[in-house]
Formats: sequence, structure tokens, C-alpha cells
Amino acid sequence: MLVRRDGDGALAIGQLSHAWLAGQLAWAWGNARFGSVEPREEVALGAQQHDIGWAQFDLQPRFNPDTGLPQNFLDLTVEEHLAIWRDAPDRLMSQSTYAALVVSLHSSSLSELRAHNTPEHAIDLKPHIDEEHARQAQLCAALNVSEAQKERTQRQMWAWDALSLALCNAWRPFTIGDVPTADGLTSIELTDRKNGTSTLDPWPFNSNQVEVQCEAKRLARSYKDEESVRQAFAQAVPVKLNFMLVPS
Repeated sequence: MLVRRDGDGALAIGQLSHAWLAGQLAWAWGNARFGSVEPREEVALGAQQHDIGWAQFDLQPRFNPDTGLPQNFLDLTVEEHLAIWRDAPDRLMSQSTYAALVVSLHSSSLSELRAHNTPEHAIDLKPHIDEEHARQAQLCAALNVSEAQKERTQRQMWAWDALSLALCNAWRPFTIGDVPTADGLTSIELTDRKNGTSTLDPWPFNSNQVEVQCEAKRLARSYKDEESVRQAFAQAVPVKLNFMLVPS
């Protein structure tokens, strides 16, 4: 769950809603400079479902006693991280094998990043990383996906995830590095305009403007315990968040 302070309260955005936004970015992505998304339907589905392992976890928010709000996705323990990600690709195998590959690529990337940032947990994360690498080798062989295409898809997914997180969390300005183009890698900068739109430079989409959305629950500033947080989350009225993206 993404938890963002907003005025006198907070917005709680489920990981699957953030992933829905990432899928919308994937559908719109691609132009002469950035190349295409291939195969678009399967990869965009994977982007939309990349956080599917969170589906049950987010229905019962954990309590952060330091904030009085739901636990933010960045506060996961290693055990919670592994519980969410270890079987996530399996949940898409009966829908789209390629989409399952996208989820696997993203999950191993997250575990690799966590192992790098917290070396003391690397030994706990290594089995998951190895399992996903083995899964990816099998799926790429079955789908005839080259190493270059696998890396391109993984980097595209990383860019959509980062951009969606930046939009949802109001991280501005925000720079996304190592984004695949038609012939290499580049960085994209996200900034806001006074008119309420957000700009991307360089522009990665195939139309002159892109509108994306997700859903949040509005919560009070703080709660006394986990039961209060869960009750408030269950009863909160959904709030739609819209973002209009335009070239710089």
C-alpha cells in the first residue's frame, strides 16, 4: 500500500491500483524515439498485474505505530516481501505466460535491489532471486524471448513502476534512469505545471497527451491501533486520482 499525506489526512493507494496505473502507461507507451512495447497486450497486462502478490495483503492493512496510519509499502520486512513476491508470477500462469514473465522479472529485480541496499538480508533473498531466474529461463525458452528482449521488457516495467509511484506519491521533480529507447537508454524527468498537468521530458508516448488514473481511500491523519486502521480503510469512500501527462 502507498500511503501519502494529503492535507489534514492521508491517501491510501492499494498496490494493485498503482499497478493499474502502470498498465495504462504501458498501453500508451512507445514512439519513434522510444520504440515499441512487444508484445504490447501481454506486456501491458503484466504491467497492470505486476503487484498481484499484494492482492490479499492490502485488504488487511498493517499498522505503523510511528505514523498512526497503514504500513507503507517501503516498510515491509523481508519475510513480508518474500510472502508477497515468491508465488506472484504463478497467479498469472493460467491467464498469460508472457504476463507472468513480466511479473517474475519485476519481482527478482525488487529482491536484487533489496539485497543490494540491505546486504544483511541478501542471504534470505538469494533463494527467491535464484528461483525467479530459473523461472525466467524456462519461460523465455518457451516463449522464444531473447536476452535483449527480456532486458528491454524488464527495464520498461521498471520505468512504468517508477513513474506510477512518482505520480501516486506526488514525488516531483522525479527522474527515471535507464529507460529503454529505440536504440539505447535515456532518463526521463517528471515535473508539474501550475495548470495541474505533469510533463515528461523526453516524451515517451504515442499521443500528444495521456490521462491516467488510479483509486485511493481517504483516511484521517492517524489512528490508535491496527483494528482502527483496518476498519477505517474498509469503510472509506474511494477517491479517484487523475493525472494528465503532456510533453514539456
